[in-house]
Amino acid sequence: MAEKLHMAVGIMGNAASLLLFAAPILTFLRVIKKRSTEEFSCVPYIISLSNCLLYTWYGFPIIKVAVGTICVITAFCIIALVSSFVFHDHHHRKIFVGTVGLFVATAMYGSPLVVVKQVISTKSVEFMPFYLSFFSFLASSLWLAYGLLSHDLFLSTPNMLGCPLGFLQLVLYCIYRKNKGVIEEPLKWDIEKNDNDKTKQLQPALNNDEMITTINGKC
Repeated sequence: MAEKLHMAVGIMGNAASLLLFAAPILTFLRVIKKRSTEEFSCVPYIISLSNCLLYTWYGFPIIKVAVGTICVITAFCIIALVSSFVFHDHHHRKIFVGTVGLFVATAMYGSPLVVVKQVISTKSVEFMPFYLSFFSFLASSLWLAYGLLSHDLFLSTPNMLGCPLGFLQLVLYCIYRKNKGVIEEPLKWDIEKNDNDKTKQLQPALNNDEMITTINGKC
């Protein structure tokens, strides 16, 4: 029974993660359509990419891998050296990659704090997609359960942070959802008022110039 539950939670976790990483497609389409990133933050997406790569490595079933010669970019050489060292021992590989993945996953779940700060300051969820927040909470909850069932601290620990942060995003979305698409911008009346104020400030200077020109003409 426990094994079936473990497998079921793992399958649901994979499905939720798939939906989580597919959620930004709507944001990307909007960016492409408007040809502008607007106020969207790139931090969550960059860290999510790093998290995916590390946890793919963490769950990779092959213990020994022949690392080819990579001499184009220095970073690739470093990765190859680290990989060739770690792949000699499955236990060391798991600890090394799991530890790095733990920190990256924690950073991934903490990255929405940038957006949360923006939502609170603008009181608008315009740039905090609902599906991204919802599937982030769902995926972190399922992977937390999976990590606890499998006694895997490298899976459960970062998701302990992901659950409350995902829930916080959903709470903020419920509070400010009516303000979606409403961002405080200068009103047309305010712009016209500022233009009038600038004109009034320039008027005395123009009058002084006219007086000087008149006096010079009389002289």
